[in-house]
Amino acid sequence: MDERDIRILKAIADLGTGSPDRLHEETDIPVSTIHYRLQNLREEGIIENDLYDFDLAELGLDVTVIVEVLSDYSDDHDVVLEKLGDIEGVTQVFSTMGETDFIVIARLPGSDAVERLIRDFEMIDEVDRTNSTYVISTDREFTRGIESYSLETLVETLVEE
Repeated sequence: MDERDIRILKAIADLGTGSPDRLHEETDIPVSTIHYRLQNLREEGIIENDLYDFDLAELGLDVTVIVEVLSDYSDDHDVVLEKLGDIEGVTQVFSTMGETDFIVIARLPGSDAVERLIRDFEMIDEVDRTNSTYVISTDREFTRGIESYSLETLVETLVEE
């Protein structure tokens, strides 16, 4: 994988599409090259399907860290939320109730990036402390959120009458 592949993957993530024409507009990489590279990324397992989902572990972002964030956000909850979400590698931020104020999930390329991630959290004035957990294996991950439901349950609970 080289810089062009990374530029294509970043454009897919930013645009939400794998359209070679749109990717060309975003990256200035020739459409024929984009077609060729998309096929190679599929064969390598980085692009998993026609929806352009990525296998982050195959891409090299194989360290997952779950971080509990305890903070003092007497000024504005949304400001802290935005600061957490702006940290490189953070893929999800959840506002929670209870002792923990936020749960953050980050996908990182290695242990050096974990150290940087924690330093970035500590630089946010409103963050009092964090508790980090390394994920040793992903045993089940549903990217769309409804895979664990039966069709019957989905129809019963979500269809409006």
